[in-house]
Amino acid sequence: MLFLGLRQRALVSVQHHHNSHGFRQQTRNFYNNNYNRNYRRFGSGDSTEPVWKRRSFWYFSGITGVCTTVYYQTHLEESPTGRRRFIAVSPEYERMAGQSAYAQIMSEYRHRIVPQNTQIDKYVRRVAKRIIKASNLEGDWEVHVIDSPEKNAFVLPGGKIFVFSGLLPLTENEDGLATVLSHEIAHQYARHSAEKLSAARVMSILYTLVAIFVDPNAAQAGRAVTTLLLDLPNSRECEQEADQIGLQLMAVACYDPAQAIQLWQRMQNSERMTPPQLLNTHPSTQSRIENIRSWIPSAEMKREAANCPNTDITDSFFSQLGL
Repeated sequence: MLFLGLRQRALVSVQHHHNSHGFRQQTRNFYNNNYNRNYRRFGSGDSTEPVWKRRSFWYFSGITGVCTTVYYQTHLEESPTGRRRFIAVSPEYERMAGQSAYAQIMSEYRHRIVPQNTQIDKYVRRVAKRIIKASNLEGDWEVHVIDSPEKNAFVLPGGKIFVFSGLLPLTENEDGLATVLSHEIAHQYARHSAEKLSAARVMSILYTLVAIFVDPNAAQAGRAVTTLLLDLPNSRECEQEADQIGLQLMAVACYDPAQAIQLWQRMQNSERMTPPQLLNTHPSTQSRIENIRSWIPSAEMKREAANCPNTDITDSFFSQLGL
């Protein structure tokens, strides 16, 4: 706006004192030579040199890189399986994030929460209680069954368990349900949510710096590359780790770990179209089955050490209902 005002005042002054075409042409030439040529986008300074060619940019990049590396290295820790990962949020922050998500989910599904002490609610709670006890995780645990055909279950930070009723027929029995719940509780056991929150916080800062000091388009491209090369592989790694830890948890809780293979085979049979593993947040079902099969001997040893009362497969919940 300031630029347009200067231009208008200059033209009015010229018209007031001189009306000749030649002088107006000279004025236009003066304007083009002295205003348009020297106009710069705000913040670009007097130099036309690209920002990445400036010495100050590389000083800033070097300092930022060193600080980021130190921060990253000092926040590395081992997961329960020995995997090195970056965590920079506290358990308290993780629980606060879980509480916020819990409030949103309860608001969204408040009319579809299965009442407590119904047969389905007690069934899910019974299985969840045994897995929680095996994990030795503390927290204000709550279990909710959502009356919905979705085949899904998840656990929020802080111990909020949600199971969609559409998943139960696919699990078939307590061992099948234990496979699912132990996997979800394993995510909390390994603090995978804290891992994802930490990565998101750091990457958000880096994207902002790139957008400010390099190019907003470069930041957008960086997001796409980061998703493909970092986020998705890390998500698949976390899912695989939850499968491994979950198998151990269900064994300690005296469920049959061999039943996990049968659950995932049923999952595989129910699948329709799935994206290639490279573009997926989860490993392929076939690779999960193969991994679980390789982990079963170790899980069986855990089960034997737990002195479980019997090794029989739990009766089908649905057969108990007469369905």
